[in-house]
Amino acid sequence: MPGKRLEHSHRPADIASRLASGPDASYLRDWIYGGIDGAVTTFAVVAGSLGADLSSKVILILGIANLLADGFSMAAANFSGSKSENEDYARLKAVEEKHISVAPDGEREEIRQIFLAKGFEGEDLETMVRLVSSNRTTWIETMMQGEYGMTDAARTPLKAALYTFAAFIVFGSIPLLPFVLDLPASAMTATVMTALAFFTIGSFRAHWSQRHWISCGLETMAIGMLAAGIAFAAGHGLQTLLG
Repeated sequence: MPGKRLEHSHRPADIASRLASGPDASYLRDWIYGGIDGAVTTFAVVAGSLGADLSSKVILILGIANLLADGFSMAAANFSGSKSENEDYARLKAVEEKHISVAPDGEREEIRQIFLAKGFEGEDLETMVRLVSSNRTTWIETMMQGEYGMTDAARTPLKAALYTFAAFIVFGSIPLLPFVLDLPASAMTATVMTALAFFTIGSFRAHWSQRHWISCGLETMAIGMLAAGIAFAAGHGLQTLLG
């Protein structure tokens, strides 16, 4: 439509350049998950410690220990999970390669069923089956997407882990800053700073969402503060119960 700004050019040369390197792997979820988990878990430690009426020194010890241990644990888990996804893709791709070699007619029927489900019929359907199965690479890629919902945009496990760890440390440090700097009203300051951190992470998500950035920010802030409230109540309750 006239006057509408498009996200990228549609000139043939620009399209060819953009598609030449293939789809990029996204590490957005690693950054978002790491940031949210870092802020939530560290502030939960702070809130729980405040609820139990522990000293600032103890809060820092527990907070930093959680920051390093939980950050590394989450990064290591993400590394293993991403590596497992890549290995699963390779395994299923090998299965499809074998099936195409051993039972090509059966694999063509699978292609036929995939495109039938997409609304192709009659001669158009048979044309799609013939075209896709005429190129082995395209055939396998279509099977991976249509049968398993998987693409070849593999994520690097080390990058996934580093994005998670970096976000965890950056946002997880925020609830501890008032105690490190010995700011007045450290508890209230930590609460406000952490709430703003949650809102920042959430609003950042709006770049990849059709929702308004304020809505995304408020949603993430509400989730984070709810987790902190549960931790504070648990710490206060245990302190009252156990004395």
